[in-house]
Amino acid sequence: MKNKMRKVYSAVDALVDYAKENLLLDPRNEIYVRNTVLDLIGAESYEQTDARCAGRSCTALLNDLHAACEGAGFYTAEEREHRADAVMGALSLSPKDTEEEFARRLSRSSEEATKWFYEYAVLSDYVKKEKLDQNPRFERDGLVITVNLAKPEFRDPKKAASGNATKGGYPKCTICRENEGFAGRDKRTLRTVTLKLGGGDWFWQFSPYGYFYQHGIAVNCLHTPMHVDEHTFVCLMDFVDLFPHWFIGCNAPLPRIGGSVLAHDHFQGGGEVLPLHRAACVTSFKSKRYPDATVGVLDWAGTAVRVTSANREAVAKLSDLIRAAWEQYEDAARGIVPFDGDGAHNAVSPTVVKKGGMYEMTLILRSNATSERYPDGIFHAHPEFHIIKKESIGLIEAQGLFILPGRLKAQFETIEELLVNGAPLSVELKEFEMIYGELRAMRPTFTKEQAHRAVQIELASVCTRILQNTAVFETFADTENFLKGLDL
Repeated sequence: MKNKMRKVYSAVDALVDYAKENLLLDPRNEIYVRNTVLDLIGAESYEQTDARCAGRSCTALLNDLHAACEGAGFYTAEEREHRADAVMGALSLSPKDTEEEFARRLSRSSEEATKWFYEYAVLSDYVKKEKLDQNPRFERDGLVITVNLAKPEFRDPKKAASGNATKGGYPKCTICRENEGFAGRDKRTLRTVTLKLGGGDWFWQFSPYGYFYQHGIAVNCLHTPMHVDEHTFVCLMDFVDLFPHWFIGCNAPLPRIGGSVLAHDHFQGGGEVLPLHRAACVTSFKSKRYPDATVGVLDWAGTAVRVTSANREAVAKLSDLIRAAWEQYEDAARGIVPFDGDGAHNAVSPTVVKKGGMYEMTLILRSNATSERYPDGIFHAHPEFHIIKKESIGLIEAQGLFILPGRLKAQFETIEELLVNGAPLSVELKEFEMIYGELRAMRPTFTKEQAHRAVQIELASVCTRILQNTAVFETFADTENFLKGLDL
């Protein structure tokens, strides 16, 4: 037993050393923090070992701790995640100290502050970067395609929404600030920083399983429902004034099109340039109301328009005119119905970047209307593509970064083998019949490399067609006519 306890003490000492090296643990707090960790794992004694982290990752050190604690009978393998969260929470800076460190760096440079905060979230094991780096990812035909191995697939929209709700009333929802340090949801390592947007109090936190580099959310400190109005555009521009190297946007505040946490106003953004931000306008015109602003139709598979100006008022006012007009727009022949017994159906998903002092506010026109033929949404991924993506097409995918379910990795590895062997589709993969037919039509025979490339081409094609499914107007000309009818 003495040897087993020695391993426990060594693992604890290595983690405390890691915290001093990486998490800004002050030497004055070392004894207190070590004792806290000992209490959290159930150890009632301690002997110094002088073990060091020796450059090892947080994951490796936690694995050593788990193995030692399970060997000593302190807890079981099923408790690993909960115990790791508790231990890393104790080793991390307090929310106040985190906020102060962020503010110090922000006074020098917004890029320095955000880079430090993101790296701290990784080092404290809140952002699961080691797992994220295992996700397959590639770029093709102007899109970014990822397969998320860590996130469960919700093919039922109701289950997807329930996955973002809490059961007991505290915290009120999964993104409330009261989650910071909340053991009930393993959020002891969650740290947030305060922002002022639109004259109100907001806060920023990173996503533990981010879809892209430095992916996080800005959340209203008030638990108020999601909405998009002129004030929203002001808040978004305030954000990129603070962090001009980031983008920020939000989901349309409607069910079935991505905004599953509709109960709490929030934005999404981060440090990656998404495909939509690289897209140019196919046509544009100067605003009559604001001559220093242009309005254009984006060269994009979905329906998106862009307002560009250095004049914040012009961007906010013009964006809101477009939003209000789209919310009232009706075209029964295309299934666009602004309101019915189920409520509102038209809304915009705004996203903004700042380039050379100019604000580029892109508005993605969305509709969550349904029909007998398309019960999951007329302007959603159509049924033939549900084997690839049935979940809501939210803000991130609408901007060209597709997050596909983890099961596809193994399924397409099998499909690639079938292509190489020239074999027919197996019964287990019968739902891929259309996809497999399109792959087989690409060439008579495949090498392993050719099969892998063909699968990437096909996935990009399917994702492009899904974006086309979400388009509310059939042509760029239709979108331009909509804009020119608004007296902008």
